[in-house]
Amino acid sequence: MSEQEFQTKLNELVSQINTLPEQERGPLEQLAQETRNRHDAMKKTIADLQESLDYLRLSIKYLVFDLEATRRENEYLRRLLEKQANGGQEE
Repeated sequence: MSEQEFQTKLNELVSQINTLPEQERGPLEQLAQETRNRHDAMKKTIADLQESLDYLRLSIKYLVFDLEATRRENEYLRRLLEKQANGGQEE
């Protein structure tokens, strides 16, 4: 169910509750309001989770980039050391 469908159905429910006699309306209105509040809290939680996942993805990309750069640097330095070791033996 999409957000728009949920809001439409909830508004229809509230409209139907408003047609009931006053003594029956109170508990149902409270339940409808609690449902709306929980839905809003759930949307906020999902948005926060999505933001956290986006940050995690970005962090992983930076870590992978750093790892690849470190590997390239290590390879370069090993070649330099090998050249120095080979050059030292020739003298």
